[in-house]
Amino acid sequence: MASSTIWIDNQASGRYRFSDDHPFHPIRLKLTENLLRKIGALDDKQALPPFPAAEAERRIRSIHRPDYLEIVQALSAPKPDMKALSDAERYGLEEDGDTPYFLDMHQTAVELAAGSMAAADAVMSGKAKRALHLSGGLHHAFPDRASGFCVYNDAAAAIGHVREKYSARVLYIDTDVHHGDGVQWFFYTEPDVFTLSIHETGKFLFPGSGFPHERGDSHGYGACLNVSMEPYTEDDSWLDCFGRALESAARAFRPDLIISQHGCDAHAFDPLAHIHCSMRIYREMPKMIHSLADRYTDGRWVALGGGGYDHWRVVPRAWSLLWLEMNNHPLLASIDAQEDGGLLPEGWSDVPAPNKPDYELPTTWLDDVKNWTPMPRRTEITEKNIKNLEIALQHIG
Repeated sequence: MASSTIWIDNQASGRYRFSDDHPFHPIRLKLTENLLRKIGALDDKQALPPFPAAEAERRIRSIHRPDYLEIVQALSAPKPDMKALSDAERYGLEEDGDTPYFLDMHQTAVELAAGSMAAADAVMSGKAKRALHLSGGLHHAFPDRASGFCVYNDAAAAIGHVREKYSARVLYIDTDVHHGDGVQWFFYTEPDVFTLSIHETGKFLFPGSGFPHERGDSHGYGACLNVSMEPYTEDDSWLDCFGRALESAARAFRPDLIISQHGCDAHAFDPLAHIHCSMRIYREMPKMIHSLADRYTDGRWVALGGGGYDHWRVVPRAWSLLWLEMNNHPLLASIDAQEDGGLLPEGWSDVPAPNKPDYELPTTWLDDVKNWTPMPRRTEITEKNIKNLEIALQHIG
């Protein structure tokens, strides 16, 4: 098997765009690519195009309901007809909702799924050990509706592809602060797909699910693990729970392939959640997943993007750290040796954008947390997280 890491072309992401002021904005990818190019860590020779759109569309049609596909296509037109507009809300695509319809929505969402399928196929076929598709990770989409900024579920498409073509046992790891509900429900009765999600508890955050008692059903019972974290959780508790859950799942399930989703919205700066973690977790979680892949899947690891709504201070650093880890990049030694991770390159944020922030941007890879105010309920939060984890792990062999 090859030892390289592949970067899946993200051009389609520029068209997956709701509006200039919508939190799910493609500027995140431009900033990430610019940062990686500034440090010389992105080699165009590593790039791989997505799957052909026709092949991806066949897969999308196999996992999403025909009536849902029909409404997505109708709403993708320059001027949708009145019937499509009247049905939009029923399918989660209302104009003023979280996932509003947009021009060419169907084709663009299919192309994003094509990227995730290409990543998974490249790794399973032996073209590469690892593959990253940052435009992917649309984990909230359901078979019959859009949800949480997600139209089609590219992760489910990629998993379905490798299950059918390679009969691979897939461990899906979701690190987004929002529960990976769509992927979980797609495979809730499937014994050969294990879904692990760490997220802020659904008691307080969208989508209101992902509790420890959600463990899979029928033949899939035991192949679902939800690590539900309390609001204002900090780094140590988050990483402790994640590490314990990760090891338990891999040891019990013995996967052939890891597919991970890397939403980076558990950071304290993120405006859509209540977790109080720093950039440290986005250095450590990829390292933990990489180690797991080396020990359990002969290194086979596919990583996808996801959420993350502090576009300038958090996402570019987090996703760049992920790519550096996937490539065993020598810069990591320097980052790990310094408390703040060392300086970011000059000009890393020089990307044309309509809404540049007026606050100070980070100058270092990691956060200087010495000046952060500790959470007053730290002990109580940590104890609650451990209790929830212990309940969740009761069904893991």
